[in-house]
Formats: sequence, structure tokens, C-alpha cells
Amino acid sequence: MTSDLPADTDALAALRPRLPSPLVELPDERFTRHGVRLLLKRDDLIHPRLPGNKWRKLEPNLRAAAGSGRRTLLTFGGAYSNHLRATAAAGRLLDFATVGVVRGEELADRPLNPSLARCVADGMRLRFVSRALYRRKAEPEVLAELVAEAGDDCFVVPEGGSNAAAARGCAELGHELRGMADVVGVACGTGGTLAGLAAGLGEGQRAIGFPVLKGGFLGTEIERLQREAFGGRCGSWQLDERFHGGGYARSTPELDAFADDFTARHGLPLERLYVAKALHGLTTLTEEGAFARGTTVAAVITGAPAPKG
Repeated sequence: MTSDLPADTDALAALRPRLPSPLVELPDERFTRHGVRLLLKRDDLIHPRLPGNKWRKLEPNLRAAAGSGRRTLLTFGGAYSNHLRATAAAGRLLDFATVGVVRGEELADRPLNPSLARCVADGMRLRFVSRALYRRKAEPEVLAELVAEAGDDCFVVPEGGSNAAAARGCAELGHELRGMADVVGVACGTGGTLAGLAAGLGEGQRAIGFPVLKGGFLGTEIERLQREAFGGRCGSWQLDERFHGGGYARSTPELDAFADDFTARHGLPLERLYVAKALHGLTTLTEEGAFARGTTVAAVITGAPAPKG
């Protein structure tokens, strides 16, 4: 992947990301009986420590940080954030200090879960804040205080890594899928991956995003990211809000059963916060008859399962 942002190109290249990521067909009778082909876009294989959309969104931000001369990355996430884990890993691999602002001040007094423990093992300093303050993290005075605590050489990466640079980075995902599928499904947290994916797809292709949070706010955020990255709404995309499983890091017995069954069928453990929800959504839509016979559907596997304690 290329970028017009300044960077320590040799350091990033030395990570040897696997790009384009593999695209493989997966026979699944729930799709084939409806005349639909299922492809998996294996972004989880891009890099063992920076898999999936985390590489695509972090790479342009890392270039910008390196170009600015700043050596501390400050970013945000919840207690189970894949983004925090990936940023910590990137910091260790590329010699950046990292600070993670974690939603939930009460978590500071509890044992670290495996995701946050991995962040600390990779050198990330955790700063727990109240949920009320976390909601205000983008306000100039709140952000300025957090930056001041982190140090003068701090480069801010937004929650989920989603900004205009990240959306442009994720457009490459769409480019890699041009001509390969009619419909592309992807899980959505902060919206940056879908914003770029849809912009990068070709004529006649469309993207479906499956939000992993409740709230119905994501469409506005994706439109904002596309305006900042590409000048306006672009590409054909839609959201299906039915498969969040109760919200971020939450699940339902139905979703758990689906994920377990998928792994039993195909030998592929599913990342539960995002990937399982997207595949559950695509499978349900197929069984509802949403796709005409002869349709090729690609599911973006955006990440790997979290480490276990």
C-alpha cells in the first residue's frame, strides 16, 4: 500500500504486511442453496500483530506521526478495544511510546483483561477516565489536558483509528475487491473502514456495514468521514443495524451459537466483537433472500480473535 504522507518508509516496509490480502471462496450450504457464492477477504492475515482494518487505518496515521517527528501515540478505546491492542503493538514494533485512554474509570481498580494486559505488555501506558469524560474526549479543552499529560511530542490517533487518512487507507481494500464481488459486507465500529471500502469499490458493487454498537448514529459519521477524505458521500453503501448483539462487546445466545457453528463447519475461529456479527448478518440476509441467485458476496475478515487469559 502506498501513501502520500511522509513517513519512515523503511520501518513500515520492514513489517512486511501481506498485501493484497488473500481472497478465498468458502463453500457454505446456507449460501449455495440460494445460488450465492461466499468469499472471505482475509484481512486478518495482513500482519500477525496488526491484522485487518487495523493495518489499513493505522498505516497512514503512523506515516503522519513519523513525518511530524512526534514519538508518542495517544489514542482511545474501550476495555476490549482491538484498536488499542493494535496501536500498542505498532508502538513496540516501530519504537513509538503509546498512551491509551480507556473508557471506564472503575476499571483502574480491577485486574486487566487479556486485551488490556497485552497492551501493557507491549509498552502502552493506560489512562482510565470516567465514561462521562470519555464522551467529551474530542472537546478541545479535554483533549488538550490529555495531550498535556501524555507529553509535548504526542500525536493523537482518534478512537478506532478512524479519520480522513484512515478512510483513504481503507479505500485500498475496495480497490483490491474491484470486479471480485457484487456485495461486500464488513463490521463497523467507528465507520472508517466502510467509508474507505465503499469509496474504493467499482461500478455496480455495493457495501453493507453491520454496526457492532447500538444507537443508529453511524451513518452520519461515515458521511462525515467521506466528506473529509473524498469531498462528499461516495460509493454505494448501506447499514443493517440488526446484528449488534446488544452492543459493543456484547452477544446473544443466537450469535454465540452462530459463531460456534461457523467454526465447526469451516475450522475458522471468529473474532467475536466484529467479524462474527458481520458474518451472521450476511448469512441471515442470504437466508432472507436479500441477494439474487448468481450474486457473489465477500465478507471482510477484519481481525483475529483476541488473546485469551
